[in-house]
Amino acid sequence: MKKLLTVVSAIAFSVTMGNQAMAQNAEQVKQLIETNQCMGCDLRNADLEGAHLIGADLRQADLRGANLRDANLEGADLDGANLGNADLEKAFLTNATMNYANLNNANLSHATLFDTHVYNAFMHNLNIEEANIYHTNIGVGGEFPD
Repeated sequence: MKKLLTVVSAIAFSVTMGNQAMAQNAEQVKQLIETNQCMGCDLRNADLEGAHLIGADLRQADLRGANLRDANLEGADLDGANLGNADLEKAFLTNATMNYANLNNANLSHATLFDTHVYNAFMHNLNIEEANIYHTNIGVGGEFPD
């Protein structure tokens, strides 16, 4: 019985600590959804799939590993944001700003980026497969034709 109680206590502790770790940014996610403002917030690994974040202030936000699939970020300010390893598949980023942002290893496949500002953004290993990009300084590299 004592051994069973120890096992149950260990499991309860693990579940409680796991929930706290996952909920660390729950208040900031709630703030973003309610106010569309979350400058400098810790939104690591946040599930924002399909979120309507039109014109959101996400300057300097930590969005590493965040799920932003199908999110509408039209006109959002992501200047200086860390979007490393973020999933932005099918995201809508028209007129968004991502100047000085970290987009390393981000997934922008099938995303729409029209008139998006990416001045001095880090873009190592950026996935732009089948993305719609217009008037945005993102390219795939290679040689410039004569």
